[in-house]
Amino acid sequence: MKALLFLMVSGLAFAAVPGESCKTLHRHGQIKEARACFTALLRSGDAFARAEGSWGLYQYLDANNEFKAAEKGGLASADFNTEWGSFFLEASQPGDAAKSFAQAIVADGNDAQAFLGLARAAAQGFDPRAAEAAEQALKHDPKLYQAHELLAYLALEDSDTKKASEEAQKALAISNEALDAMSVLASMDWLNNKEPSEWMQRILKIDPFYGQAYATGAHFFEINRRYDEAISYYRKALSLDPSLRAARSQLGVNLMRQGSDAEAHQQLEQCFNTYYRNAETRNSLRLLDSFGNYEIFKTANTELLLSKKESALLRPYVEAEMQRAIATYERKYKMKLPGPVHLEMYPNHDDFIVRTLGVPGQGGLLGVTFGLTVTMDSPTARPPGEFSWASTMWHEFSHVFVLTETHHLVPRWFTEGLAVHEEGAASPDWGDRLTPEIVSALEKKQLLPVLELDKGFVRPTFPLQVMVSYFEAGKICDFIDKKWGDDALLGMIHSFADRKTTEEAIQTNLHETATAFDKEFQSWLSSKTENTVKHFSEWKKGMKTMNEELEASKFDDVIRDALAVRDSYPDYTGNGSAYEALAAAYKHKGDQKAAMAELEKYSSAGGTSVESLKKLAEWEQEAGNAKQARNTLAKLNYIYPEDEETHRRLGSLLLDAGDAEGAVKEAKALLALQPVDTAESHYELAKALKAARRLSEAKDQVVLALEAAPGFKPAQQLLLQLSQ
Repeated sequence: MKALLFLMVSGLAFAAVPGESCKTLHRHGQIKEARACFTALLRSGDAFARAEGSWGLYQYLDANNEFKAAEKGGLASADFNTEWGSFFLEASQPGDAAKSFAQAIVADGNDAQAFLGLARAAAQGFDPRAAEAAEQALKHDPKLYQAHELLAYLALEDSDTKKASEEAQKALAISNEALDAMSVLASMDWLNNKEPSEWMQRILKIDPFYGQAYATGAHFFEINRRYDEAISYYRKALSLDPSLRAARSQLGVNLMRQGSDAEAHQQLEQCFNTYYRNAETRNSLRLLDSFGNYEIFKTANTELLLSKKESALLRPYVEAEMQRAIATYERKYKMKLPGPVHLEMYPNHDDFIVRTLGVPGQGGLLGVTFGLTVTMDSPTARPPGEFSWASTMWHEFSHVFVLTETHHLVPRWFTEGLAVHEEGAASPDWGDRLTPEIVSALEKKQLLPVLELDKGFVRPTFPLQVMVSYFEAGKICDFIDKKWGDDALLGMIHSFADRKTTEEAIQTNLHETATAFDKEFQSWLSSKTENTVKHFSEWKKGMKTMNEELEASKFDDVIRDALAVRDSYPDYTGNGSAYEALAAAYKHKGDQKAAMAELEKYSSAGGTSVESLKKLAEWEQEAGNAKQARNTLAKLNYIYPEDEETHRRLGSLLLDAGDAEGAVKEAKALLALQPVDTAESHYELAKALKAARRLSEAKDQVVLALEAAPGFKPAQQLLLQLSQ
């Protein structure tokens, strides 16, 4: 989620701000007096004062209109724009807030509060420039304790408890009423299971209604995936101060994540009805209202939510894969889950993102885990061949087990890395691949030491660093498994459950320092990637040349150049890969056997092009390798189960191989796709059911085939056989 508004406006101190005395009253828990003060401002002849009054009374629309009126009246001071920016921050509009703060800096280049405002706006999006802006604010005003508070908050988001404590203490050295510094220190206590915290007691002596402290703690529980505790602390925040709309909205979003949809709707609707209508609140309500279009299927240990439009197609495949993953992880992690795994698959990617983050537009995510609840894209949410839904599901189910076993205390790098490792363990062609972006990062030596790897997920400093961090974390777990074995990975899980740090977990289970581990890992990874990194520039040129030659039908040249391109970067299976170019060239030269061999290498390397894999299955079948053709088509069901031809051909091959139940499954999937030739599809299902000795069901399907095409002779003959 986006970071909560950390520093409440009650902590600001502007000499030229009309509502400052009202905020001081509110800050010291004098709520009734503060409300009367804000109400008095509404009667002012000054639009700025009326804006402050409306804002203090949570009348957001009126407040914004009054700010606009003040601006139209010519008010453009730094204080005014900084205050308007702070209003936008509270309303969860960081873009508008940043513009106002920038205008304040234009009016006064030394306005420390405006620089602090920019820092807060950046912090809401986990932008690494937030800390830079806060430091800039301190240069203009070394006594601005709120900047130290923000730096403490940012440090704790990065799990840098030492810096978080130091910055909080700096704020308290300037002001003994630095409530948000105390909130960070209290959050550190709560994260370490220290309850009650002395810092919260100090906060309540200053402001008995300062619920924002608990909301701050809830935020840190949330980003550490401790969602039950986050919900509990948001409730505590609201019990002290029911007006904390941002906290109420986040409570609603987190209740959604845990499957408490009815209460989530209630909390979010309350926000909406009191004019807190940020994107998370609006989108989450819209999604909750659409749940009538879904249905849920339950077994003893699973719950599966699917869109009604695709449940008939997906349910058999997804439920089977859920059972396989759960059984595998129960053996591997030596544990049982406390309840069923709840999996939700969304055919619209933005719906999945809203379910996860509250706001659409995050294109990179495929799945997210919240305890025993997993949400993810369904295969129809992405273009054909873009991802493997089964690989994503195995990744997220690893999280379910690891988060449960560690009580959500595992660092992000380890749980993500282990999940990537488990994808590859489940199937060699799954898991994160060595993409060109990752090769570029390796070339620039941008990987992080293991003790700092969480930062690559939380606060990336270069484009696609999150993806690079997934790769690095996965390779770290691959390396641990290769050198120390599964028991070391399991031992690290137990170490994190015992609240050990990454450094301690490495020392306890790998028996070396984190520094020594980094050195060993980098050497191991380099041995596997150095050839690709070394020839990366040549590979890029070779790719361009190879595809130009393919376009010009210069197939001999393609074969010569594509072999070098392939061998310098064998992991690349993206668009225009050397494997596919070689297959096309060999096929045009009449060597289908060589063409097939290249596509088999492509498949083994993790290639997911639907058309290329369908072509491979066709060639394998023509070559008499029916078993391999079945395997290739089955792989396509993990990538794009919406393809009619795949189900039709796989069903036929399974029937020929004597797997009648498998053929029934494929024939039913084909019917679920509502093919044009329904008579033929019902007939194929009838044949499979007959082979499975499910004769009554077979007869029903033949009747349906004849209803669609009364003159369909094969169906007539089959009906006669079944009747006899």
